[in-house]
Amino acid sequence: MVNKEFFAALDALEKEKRISKDLLIESLEAGLASAFKKEWGEARAITVKLNEEKQSIKVYAYRTVVEEVEDYETQIDLEEAREIKPSYKIGDVVIEDITPKDFSRIAAQTAKQVVLQRLNDARKEMILSEMNDHQGEIMPAIIRRVEQGTVYVEITANQMEGVMMLQDQIPGEKYQVNDTIKVFLKKVRTTSHGSQVVVSRSSAGFVRRLFENEVPEIKAGLIQIKSVVREAGFRTKIAVFSEDPNVDATGACIGNKGVRVNEIVAELNGEKIDVIQWCADPLEYIAKSLSPAQVLMVRCVEDNKSATVIVPDEKLSLAIGKNGQNARLAAKLTGWKIDVKPQSSLGVVEE
Repeated sequence: MVNKEFFAALDALEKEKRISKDLLIESLEAGLASAFKKEWGEARAITVKLNEEKQSIKVYAYRTVVEEVEDYETQIDLEEAREIKPSYKIGDVVIEDITPKDFSRIAAQTAKQVVLQRLNDARKEMILSEMNDHQGEIMPAIIRRVEQGTVYVEITANQMEGVMMLQDQIPGEKYQVNDTIKVFLKKVRTTSHGSQVVVSRSSAGFVRRLFENEVPEIKAGLIQIKSVVREAGFRTKIAVFSEDPNVDATGACIGNKGVRVNEIVAELNGEKIDVIQWCADPLEYIAKSLSPAQVLMVRCVEDNKSATVIVPDEKLSLAIGKNGQNARLAAKLTGWKIDVKPQSSLGVVEE
């Protein structure tokens, strides 16, 4: 069983499957030791050694030299030990070659099982490592099943299963088995059933990556994404900035006649997207953050990072948004507490 072809096969596995030969030999030795104990009912501490140079398998048993033997499986008295080797003394470990003549048959069966298991384990490890490397990226996936609201997908790059829980789905979006969708790789987690990739379409990171993929100036580093906030299925606000005065950050992200941002809106099934110019001046930034509403005035209190924003009376509902959404997202985007008031309130204040 153990010959040049066997070790040549290990070399091939190392190259083709990217499995360390040393790790494979270590696994084989552990598997063979377990198989030997089971086949021969051996209770002694043993090891199995694969010797590539000699192309052989050896089984060794270990016993400790003691004055008085209490456990014959793990201990040997000094007199018996010195019959094996005169130089043995108390505390030494006696190593005996107990390789059976017909061990090759057991070894062949065990080696096949161990190699298959290691191949399977190595494939899983490589996929998980790859998934960790791709964490925070967008990848295509095929919907395989939907169970109790949870969507299970197959990452097309490596057939790894991904799970998209309810909170990671876009509200109102329909998920049909065998549909191909884009998903954002949030994280790899370990469960009692093994490792699992958690994917999302509702996270702000998903929109960030869509813009990075759609806008070359972002990939080139000419435009920075400063912040992205989102209420999935309804509205996203993204703040962008360029240090180059010749680069129109918002215009580049929107694209000619809105072509770039419309591609992203289509991917998000019509979700509204406000592309906002980031600026260091909080007054200006807060005013821009309430887009698409027109802002007349901003008053800031630095101590508690709160701001009062004045808008035309007829634009009040637009500035606040449905259920306060526009103002809420603007506050998240800027990091300021924002109180929106109509222009008519100024007359009351001044009186």
